[in-house]
Amino acid sequence: MAPALFWTFAAVMLVFGLLVVVSRNPVTSALSLVVCFLGLAALFFSLDAFFIGVIQILVYAGAVMVLFLFIIMLFDLRAEARRKTNVSAVFGGVVVVTLFVRVLFDVSYGFQNGNAVFPAIERRPEGDAWHIGMTLFQTYNLPFQVIATLVLVASIGVVLLSKRELK
Repeated sequence: MAPALFWTFAAVMLVFGLLVVVSRNPVTSALSLVVCFLGLAALFFSLDAFFIGVIQILVYAGAVMVLFLFIIMLFDLRAEARRKTNVSAVFGGVVVVTLFVRVLFDVSYGFQNGNAVFPAIERRPEGDAWHIGMTLFQTYNLPFQVIATLVLVASIGVVLLSKRELK
């Protein structure tokens, strides 16, 4: 992938990720998150991780965001009202961001093997989806089932919480 495309997709992800946090309207935040997910999928495609990129689009940008928008519409959320600025919270946020950038800089420029050449991954006839499926259902079967149960319970909880009582 050309470096220009990488920086373009990275910039799109940063801008729309910032819009997710800054936007007062929950629908705008959710749709900004969809664009951020699509940018991440484009980065996966550029790394030749096509299966993970397609799953990123289908699962996160598709199913999860539809569920989020469904929840937002059920709760009939409005745009958040402006509040007074909390000076201590802003100062704490600046400190956390500064520390994060410092750690990111130390890790990025302190890593010695960043330019090392690694051997190519061997291609097998089964394909990527087969390897991911075998790993998911053999090694991580219990966590996969637990997460599926949590998503089911959360969906049922949203429907029950959104029911209107009859008067």
